[in-house]
Amino acid sequence: MSLTLTVDGPRWRAHLEAVADAQPGIVPVAKGNGYGFTLGRLARRTQWLADRGHDVRTLAVGTYDELPEVAQRWHGDLLVLTPWRPWVPLPDPALAKRLVHTVSRLADLRDLLHADPTARVVLERMTSMLRHGMAARELWEAGDLLRKHPGARVEGLALHLPLGQGTHLGEVTRLVNDYVAAEIPARGRPEVWVSHLTDDELATLRRQYADFTVRPRIGTALWLGDRGALRVTATVLDVHPVERGEAFGYRGRTAPKSGHVLVVSGGTAHGIGLEAPTGEQSIRARAATLARGGLDAVGFVRSPYAIDGKQRLFAEPPHMQASMLFLPHGARVPEVGEEVDVRVRYTATGFDRVVVTD
Repeated sequence: MSLTLTVDGPRWRAHLEAVADAQPGIVPVAKGNGYGFTLGRLARRTQWLADRGHDVRTLAVGTYDELPEVAQRWHGDLLVLTPWRPWVPLPDPALAKRLVHTVSRLADLRDLLHADPTARVVLERMTSMLRHGMAARELWEAGDLLRKHPGARVEGLALHLPLGQGTHLGEVTRLVNDYVAAEIPARGRPEVWVSHLTDDELATLRRQYADFTVRPRIGTALWLGDRGALRVTATVLDVHPVERGEAFGYRGRTAPKSGHVLVVSGGTAHGIGLEAPTGEQSIRARAATLARGGLDAVGFVRSPYAIDGKQRLFAEPPHMQASMLFLPHGARVPEVGEEVDVRVRYTATGFDRVVVTD
């Protein structure tokens, strides 16, 4: 009676190992809802990759609040992707040795080194995303500051790039050159920690900067890269025949024609019906948005639930833990207890159960 994510274990694990093999120095990303798997499960799976001999030394989380969920399940270094700010308390000394802070402002670097002169940091350079990062001049000043703090450990340069929009190699080359020009003190081989480069772009970057270690931070392509290994299902909880004009639901809507109302597991508490912007800009995507808006205006909204391969309409807006669907006359009516497929956005969905098969 739950919204369930079922994972084909052998297929998923083979995909994880293939990605880790293809990307030496990979930094798995476990943040938010753990891409639907939970943070703890991803931390354990990252440890499994390392134990299997893959070049995995660091796990990245999104925020400092996520550290407790992963620190006991993963034994290597921990990178926090959200830049450190002065109001963030420093962790206990045992965790501090494993922790790598992202620093995106010169003022924050001063404050962090004052609070912990031995802090480990990556310096984030501003990219065309315009989210976080230092300008070139700030990098130069950071280099001057770090030379006065020999106890600090600079792990490298961090770059968070936009999704899509063509190749990013020209931008990355310029930003890495800024880092080189700043003469940032480093212990050993310099590193560049980067997100959202393609496999070909990463290979080119490794060739262009052979004296750097490239550390690709990968989340979606790692955990969700083989969608064929994943299946989301809901349970049919109840089935009610309705005639045209018959009222149902919280809001007393009436059936547009004869058929059935299905009650299925999964509601707003799981993220069902809570749609986030996708960022799609194609004509097809815009047309789909207009079509959904037209359906919504007349009380019909396509649900993520599919029966016999066809997405069915919500009978009314989802409830907290269940949803009501309208099934027109003539369609096969599933039995109570039957599982139906659900299309979800994994990063915005909380599952009742995650089942990983052997």
